[in-house]
Amino acid sequence: MLLVEPETVVSEVTAFRLELLGYRVICVESAEAAFAKIKASLPDLVITDLVLPGLDGMGFIERLTTDEETSDLRILVLSIDADLSRVQAAYNVGARDFIVVPFHPEVLEDKVSKLLADAPIRDRSEKTKAAAATSANAPAVAVKQ
Repeated sequence: MLLVEPETVVSEVTAFRLELLGYRVICVESAEAAFAKIKASLPDLVITDLVLPGLDGMGFIERLTTDEETSDLRILVLSIDADLSRVQAAYNVGARDFIVVPFHPEVLEDKVSKLLADAPIRDRSEKTKAAAATSANAPAVAVKQ
């Protein structure tokens, strides 16, 4: 999963919690860095703040959801802003869920689990492409890494 968070403390705490649960987390600080990581390998889940350097979180989410290759990505927003209009705006541009910082670790775990429950496994490696070609009709299963 990809965590897009410019605040070091929030990034470290969130990544640490997710890694304790067995997830592999890649952390970046900006939308531009996130696009580079996504281009290299589509993640199962994107967790992003709304306040990012350069392109803001709303623009980042909208760009992901309007691009054909990334339109089905699961997106979870982390934000200190609990204003209902901002929350609704995040959902309107494509966020699948929203969590207010600071958050209880179990809330994060629950939201991530629910978002990954129906997400397609993403890995562009040749090994995975070959396996997918032989089992194209198999159901997608989220796997902790």
